[in-house]
Amino acid sequence: MNQTNQMNQMNQIDQINQIDAETIAIGTELLVGGRSDSNSLFLAEELGKLGIAVRFKSVVGDERLDIVAAIHTAVKRAQIIVMTGGLGPTVDDCTREAVASATGQRLGRRKDALEGLTARLAQWGRIPNAAQLRQALIPSGAIVLKNPVGSAPGFCLTWKKALIVSLPGVPREMEEMVLQEVLPLLRTAHESSGKPPRAPIVRQVFHTFGLAEADVDAKLQGLIPTGTPIDVGLLASPMGVLVSLTTKGNRSAEEKDPDFLQKLAQDVRVRLSDWLFAEGRDTMEEVVGRDLAKRGLMLAVAESCTGGLIGHRLTQVAGSSAYMDRGVVCYSNRAKTEMLGVPADLIALRGAVSKEVAAAMACGIRERANVSVGLSVTGIAGPGGGTEAKPVGLVYVGLDDGTGRPIAREFRFHGDRNVIKQRSSQAALDVLRRWLLNEAKRDVRDLREKRD
Repeated sequence: MNQTNQMNQMNQIDQINQIDAETIAIGTELLVGGRSDSNSLFLAEELGKLGIAVRFKSVVGDERLDIVAAIHTAVKRAQIIVMTGGLGPTVDDCTREAVASATGQRLGRRKDALEGLTARLAQWGRIPNAAQLRQALIPSGAIVLKNPVGSAPGFCLTWKKALIVSLPGVPREMEEMVLQEVLPLLRTAHESSGKPPRAPIVRQVFHTFGLAEADVDAKLQGLIPTGTPIDVGLLASPMGVLVSLTTKGNRSAEEKDPDFLQKLAQDVRVRLSDWLFAEGRDTMEEVVGRDLAKRGLMLAVAESCTGGLIGHRLTQVAGSSAYMDRGVVCYSNRAKTEMLGVPADLIALRGAVSKEVAAAMACGIRERANVSVGLSVTGIAGPGGGTEAKPVGLVYVGLDDGTGRPIAREFRFHGDRNVIKQRSSQAALDVLRRWLLNEAKRDVRDLREKRD
């Protein structure tokens, strides 16, 4: 595309006044549960920083006509459409053809796209084959967006007063292209329009565990005064209930009280108290990992019903060797006795799923690993194995710190086997988090007593 055409394209973008966006995630695997769409959340956050609200989200399969229909719907209600997926070299990657068909543009091989594709493959020691050369096909009149990570370029074009952006579906590629190509393009367009900067759409996220969604909602009643340009959202999952505060990009409200969101966030923290375990993108395993490292403690984990999930989550965090010593899966009663020293007569008397056995497992792993803290979990993940006295979803978490006062907590979860395992791992980490929190509070009390 020559410089004149690029400038004309930019001038069309400059004229967009009221900015609403829609994301279209493309891929049959997104519809049938083979993969979840994480791209749309990233896009909403990044576009929000420019004051562009994502009002709609669509998910379509790898069918050209379905993608065309999604584009036709999107341009009627949004001024920016960001599509992810369907730009690869395989036969089911048909986003290029769909965009060309929807907008009435000719699809052709572009020199700049081909050069970028060839250079990337050369870095990998490859020569493009016929299938890979399809990735250089771009609708006429479009701006090519460079891919700094992968081989498939993206593109954008204006049609019916809407900007259509097409990006690869691989999250790492898409994210880098948004940061390096799309956002600078949008900033340049807005700055050259001479319009004042838009107020950013800010989303603050709080993560809770141990309360039902209705209980979290009750704690937040009356939080937002009537007419305040902030949306409150709640989302329940096996990992807890997520609370979000999202500004509406209202610059006049921001100028009136620029600290209002932070004041509101502090109110949320007070209301949720110890049920709040993290903010932003932090996870439970990251939170407990930092606290363990800060206190110089080493942890060992004994798992039964979670089958190693707790250990997996903890060791997914970089640097976890600073606080994670070992993890064992003691699934059978024999393993609990042989590996952890849980008395066989205790298992026979109380059952493998009991407070007493959970405490003994935590004590056993702590002593054998010679660490500061032992954490354990035992339960019935289902779908079988439950009884009236001990139903599916009954879980016990144990914690032992060598003080002679082991902790054992009972939980009753609902859901399928995978959900129960996820909730059990989260519950175990939350027991550890609360223990660490109490230790920190005890330190503060001791310090005050020394001062007094």
